[in-house]
Amino acid sequence: MDCFKTHKNKLAGSSFAEVCKNAKAVYNSVKARTKRTPYVRSKYFRAEKIFLTLSWSHVFEKSERDRVRRLKFFDCALDLIRNSVVDPESRENFKQKNEILHRFYGMTNSQEKFVVQIKENKRSRRKDLISIYPEN
Repeated sequence: MDCFKTHKNKLAGSSFAEVCKNAKAVYNSVKARTKRTPYVRSKYFRAEKIFLTLSWSHVFEKSERDRVRRLKFFDCALDLIRNSVVDPESRENFKQKNEILHRFYGMTNSQEKFVVQIKENKRSRRKDLISIYPEN
């Protein structure tokens, strides 16, 4: 399995408040670039937009401990989305037949592996960041 080596480290902090503050700072810098839905452009998808709002609602459905674990990789995930040209593991969503799930694998500067999952609607070609999590 090929993985993209990011130039970023995990976000600092041990409590949810610290990590969320750092993740929100990164998110707000992306959000400030547009008046509409926050997005980043992906090199793999030929500079198409990857929207970020769905991932925030997904993270806040999790337990506090899991939120911290996932949000620490937020900056690394954005770097992966922007710069990766490594082919993801793509498959049709078994729950929604009109969606494709792309799973990108990445590695931080400190050799920690993580996964970024992007959902693509087949009809509209809209791509949303769903989740970020460390690889076990």
